[in-house]
Amino acid sequence: MADQFLKMGSFINSPAFFRYAICWLLAAYFFLNILPAISQPKRKTDVSIQGEKFYINGKPTFEGRTWNGYQVEGLLPNSRMVQGIFDDLNPETQSRWTYPDGKKWDANRNTKEFIKAMPQWKKHGLLAFTINLQGGSPEGYSKNQPWYNSAVDENGELRPAYMERLQKILDRADKLGMVVILGIFYFGQDERVKEEAAVLKAVDNTVNWLFDHNYQHVLLEINNECDINYTHAILQPDRVHELIERVKNTTRNGRRYLVSTSYGGGTIPKPTVVKSADFLLLHGNGVSDPKRIKAMVEETRRVEGYTPKPIVFNEDDHFDFDQPENNFVAATKAYASWGYFDFRMKDEGYEEGYQSIPVNWKISSARKKGFFNKLKEITGGL
Repeated sequence: MADQFLKMGSFINSPAFFRYAICWLLAAYFFLNILPAISQPKRKTDVSIQGEKFYINGKPTFEGRTWNGYQVEGLLPNSRMVQGIFDDLNPETQSRWTYPDGKKWDANRNTKEFIKAMPQWKKHGLLAFTINLQGGSPEGYSKNQPWYNSAVDENGELRPAYMERLQKILDRADKLGMVVILGIFYFGQDERVKEEAAVLKAVDNTVNWLFDHNYQHVLLEINNECDINYTHAILQPDRVHELIERVKNTTRNGRRYLVSTSYGGGTIPKPTVVKSADFLLLHGNGVSDPKRIKAMVEETRRVEGYTPKPIVFNEDDHFDFDQPENNFVAATKAYASWGYFDFRMKDEGYEEGYQSIPVNWKISSARKKGFFNKLKEITGGL
């Protein structure tokens, strides 16, 4: 035994052992760092921010574009399309989503029709859309949400079927040169995640999943309307900035994801979020006077801790696109990006609503045509 130890000691101190160790270290570095980078899919679209402007692939959006004397360059007009990966895991409510053609709800059909419509949105100048891992109310506004729509399970793990559908949408958006605002949590569904540790895990899993797929065209929204009835304290206004910082502190190969959260209609973000977020998300729900839209932007820029960064409305259920003054126009004049939120009330037909299940993802209704035509007028289309 002593001879064996002597031989081992002699080998450890020999040049051969040194070469052997170096080879193992190099191999480990290759497999842990170089190989993953090589094997990642190449991506076409990269979103970044400089000051108040959004950039795609190093150039400001709508470069050089003005409309009626107002700057459009650097804006990110968007639409709320949160139901692109919707499914209902509650068998008692699945019958609510029957298609007008009489067929049962089909999550894969929904995603396929979403993807098929995307090029037409882009052609009209739509550069971004919001999608959410827990969707949004298919009734527009709901007191109760008995359906179960969540890509996040109770332990904070990501459900493969949802993420496969999301991957298809993100891949298509990347090829089209579109930006995706990816939300993680939605009130009424967040309660299905059982504890704060699972919330943290869901955030980490989402960010790591994006890194694993090398997506560079995704902006993160921690939760939709953080001030609206969330179960978990860390998703509420006083603490949600902790999750923003958590995402910002998660890097891979020198990259991180740009991140924010949103507030309910007409609400100005708190200083903690204004300081932490890479861009600021406002909602125009309940704001019927376009002058108030402009005032919201101005007030946000005066919040303690504000530094120049993009301001984005990614939800607003006001239209009047045929009028000279409307919320879309007011936001543009204030140099803020505006987002279209269209849902169908129970007594309306199938043609209306991008949030109402089942969704007709085409530009099919007068309301949708009004938005997309105004969008094309302001942006010049793409």
